[in-house]
Amino acid sequence: MRARVFVTLKPSVFDPQGQTIADALHSLGYDAVEEVRQGKYFDIDLAPGVSRAEAQAELELLAREVLS
Repeated sequence: MRARVFVTLKPSVFDPQGQTIADALHSLGYDAVEEVRQGKYFDIDLAPGVSRAEAQAELELLAREVLS
């Protein structure tokens, strides 16, 4: 089983990298872009035989305690 975990900043946290990307897009003529939030994702392969419920619990814990 493979999972994809997305990690982004909370909406209340200023994202300078996202702002830089938005500014660059505006300078290239993409005026419809209002905001960019930068983040990462992790592809995680789980061991065979892990149930969907076990995988979800494990991944939620991993995302909350390790990746964020």
